[in-house]
Amino acid sequence: MCDSLTTLHHEIIACRRCPRLVAWREETAAKKVRRFLAEPYWGKPLPGFGAHHARLVVVGLAPAAHGGNRTGRMFTGDASADWLMAAMHESGFANQPQSLSRTDGLVLNDAYITAAVRCAPPQNKPTGQEAEACAGYLAEELNCLQPRVILVLGRFAFGSVRKYLKGLGVDVHPLLFSHGAHFELAAPYPGRLTLLASYHPSQQNTQTGKLTRPMFAEVFHMARMSLGAVQAE
Repeated sequence: MCDSLTTLHHEIIACRRCPRLVAWREETAAKKVRRFLAEPYWGKPLPGFGAHHARLVVVGLAPAAHGGNRTGRMFTGDASADWLMAAMHESGFANQPQSLSRTDGLVLNDAYITAAVRCAPPQNKPTGQEAEACAGYLAEELNCLQPRVILVLGRFAFGSVRKYLKGLGVDVHPLLFSHGAHFELAAPYPGRLTLLASYHPSQQNTQTGKLTRPMFAEVFHMARMSLGAVQAE
């Protein structure tokens, strides 16, 4: 992990750039929901988390109102987290199949989880302006980690990563979102970069069957195979 990543995490946590998101995350943390009334809520922006020298970076949309916004960690304490950790554990990227709290013992192996937007947005729909306000945070994390594989969850996050790559001079015209999309790119740093895409493991996708567990497991298998190829070079 480069020296600036810890400083960046503190900067993200203190961010108040987007008035709508600040109001929503704090209101949600104050009102809570019945099943979590006894729990303290984080109610602040979320930095990424994971291995200090991760070769895989997973990019989601934003914290969930009663998931990450409550627990203080990306993809923790909600149904999407259950799906993500089950797949990451099965593919060897996590030491356990659950992500319940910041003190649950979860350790990511060669992987780092972050998001396009760092505050829980109303109806899980950040605006383009809010995504732009967070774009620098994602860029700094990716520049610092210099991953070999980026796995993007959902169309919104895919667009954010596409803009990041375009800003670094990568030809993004062939980069179109679809589940299972696989792109081999010349990395903006030494080596090569694999970009993978998946539907987001939201309940809207998992409960309707748009995203199944085998489909989700396959993209992590692709990530594992890509990293194996990199290691063999």
